[in-house]
Amino acid sequence: MIGLFLLIAYILFSTARKAEQDQVWVGMSKETAHQLGTPLSSLMGWNEHLRSLGVDDTVVDEMNRDIKRLNTITERFSKIGSQPTLQDEDICTVIQNATDYLKLRTSKNVKYEIQMPSKEIHVQISVPLFEWVIENLCKNAVDAMDGKGQITVLVKEIPEGIAIDISDTGKGIPKSKFKTVFEPGFTTKQRGWGLGLSLCKRIIENYHGGKIFVLDSETNKGTTFRILLNRF
Repeated sequence: MIGLFLLIAYILFSTARKAEQDQVWVGMSKETAHQLGTPLSSLMGWNEHLRSLGVDDTVVDEMNRDIKRLNTITERFSKIGSQPTLQDEDICTVIQNATDYLKLRTSKNVKYEIQMPSKEIHVQISVPLFEWVIENLCKNAVDAMDGKGQITVLVKEIPEGIAIDISDTGKGIPKSKFKTVFEPGFTTKQRGWGLGLSLCKRIIENYHGGKIFVLDSETNKGTTFRILLNRF
């Protein structure tokens, strides 16, 4: 009876702690989305003012792309804590768009290799949130390589569903850290909160019913993260 009581108490404590963590996640995300709203509106106005002054259209258009990206980021934060609407999308197109955006904003010393089937592969996803995962993984890869190396994105169909492998040629991760890298607060960088991979896990597993894990890693040779999505 004592053992049963302790077990129930532990389960209740764990549940309450997880609920508290979820509330922190949601509160921080909603507040971030709210705070970004005002400067975003201002930036849109200033961008149109620059266009009216005759500033090079190429510059203005590129700034507009970044403003739209910030708007997407705001939308992503606003979706944390609420169940997103999943839509039928071609995963190859979504990944190509995400990596194309990153290429223009990453050092030329970082090379991207995208390997995908020529046919469309349709899955149920939330595009803004899934792109967030791809961007987080690629940015972490750039950091792991100190801004120089190769990122390979491989999309393939497997018996378990759709596999997306994102590999880098960076420092690698010790096997003892394969699971802890997804815990909030884990980071090897001097700056940052260590929330990127934790967010990735939440988005893939809680919102898309998939899995994300370290498939393979070797010190000073690189790391491969795998995302598994179900077929619908």
